[in-house]
Amino acid sequence: LLTVTVFLSTLTPKFYFALTVTSSFISGLIFVFEWWHFRKYGTSFIEQVSVSHLRPLIGGVENSPPAPAAFSAGENETSRQNMPECKVWRNPLNLFRGAEYSRYMWVTGKEPLTYYDMNLSAQDHQNFFTCDTDALRPSDTVMQKAWRERNPQARIKAAYQALELNNDCATAYVLLAEEEATTIVDAEKYFKQALKAGEMIYRKSQNCHSQSPQHEAQLRRDTNVLVYVKRRLAMCARKLGRIREAVKMMRDLMKEFPLLSMLNIHENLLEALLELQAYADVQAVLAKYDDISLPKSAAICYTAALLKARAVSERFSPETASKRGLSTAEINAVEAIHRAVEFNPHVPKYLLEMKSLVLPPEHILKRGDSEAVAYAFFHLQHWKRIEGALNLLHCTWEGTFRMIPYPLEKGHLFYPYPSCTETADRELLPTFHEVSVYPQKELPFFIHFTAGLCSFSAMLALLTHQFPELMVIFAKAV
Repeated sequence: LLTVTVFLSTLTPKFYFALTVTSSFISGLIFVFEWWHFRKYGTSFIEQVSVSHLRPLIGGVENSPPAPAAFSAGENETSRQNMPECKVWRNPLNLFRGAEYSRYMWVTGKEPLTYYDMNLSAQDHQNFFTCDTDALRPSDTVMQKAWRERNPQARIKAAYQALELNNDCATAYVLLAEEEATTIVDAEKYFKQALKAGEMIYRKSQNCHSQSPQHEAQLRRDTNVLVYVKRRLAMCARKLGRIREAVKMMRDLMKEFPLLSMLNIHENLLEALLELQAYADVQAVLAKYDDISLPKSAAICYTAALLKARAVSERFSPETASKRGLSTAEINAVEAIHRAVEFNPHVPKYLLEMKSLVLPPEHILKRGDSEAVAYAFFHLQHWKRIEGALNLLHCTWEGTFRMIPYPLEKGHLFYPYPSCTETADRELLPTFHEVSVYPQKELPFFIHFTAGLCSFSAMLALLTHQFPELMVIFAKAV
């Protein structure tokens, strides 16, 4: 101790200055290396070494999630081929403009729909509800102009003009149900009138569809109108609490028009069955549509995860699982959650209420924040209803990001995450909503630590250079 005291008393300010400069330089090099390793591999080098090599030496065991099932490899390739990178889809559960979106705007003063979203809807309406033979029917000619109108009042006025020309103009009733009706009850009344008119026109088109290509186009349009009206009537019944009636209408619609699966009516059916807590029927629907050859959605992936979580969530405890390991059912549930999170990583924060919801847009981008908002808006209640499901999701969802290769040039269970989702979501979601961005990894602890160490030692070096005597006294005191 006497020798150390003598040694410290002989040190000069230059030594302390050189010491702090050297430590600042070394910590700066470590920080630069950590940052480079994180940017390239997505993990902290120090944390990786400590978990992989040091923790086993001191008796720690890492409870890593099980390896993914082998069946997903084919799905990866099939999805890569079949799915375009950033295709915008019609939201299967989109709300009613007059009865829901407009009411929100009246109360909050905020516009829930973007111009880009409404423009996509206008294009959909022109594609679904118009055809080349509209010139033969004056009411359809008026409606063809109505779908192009930007002003809602102009569209409503045109719909009434079409009804004056033809009291059985189904598309006019559709427009009034969507935009003029201020309640779901009023919207249902308009849709019932549209159904009566649409069925009559559909039967006429069926009788003469083989006469010419123009008649075939007219039948295709009248089919679109009929399917749209029946689907919206089923959604009205669901919103008004007549859930069993809504389920029957959706099932009948899917049987009557089996080739229109691209409209994703099964997602409406899944949500209604979950409300009935008919989990066996939900599983039957998933068995048909959660197929390797069919495009996925958040509704399919997260509903599959919910059903598997339901089998184990009530008794699941992370402390118990870490001691005894995961059972087969728990492994299946964790794998299903990892699969769902990889498909759409934005959903968990909404389900766990870490991020606030807004009204879902009329169009969604699969795997994007817009799809996450649309899914969580309708399905959060179903997760809350199953005891422990959200707890299991909370304990396991972040483990997905350790499994996915980084950078994301490669996928794990699905094709690589599209790079254009953020741009598209900003077009679809209102400006007052904070768009969720992925991949956005949080900086590891050791990057913050080395940055702080580098800054602290650099500050000490500067103080030693400016106030050498005071810093020597302070160092000796320490």
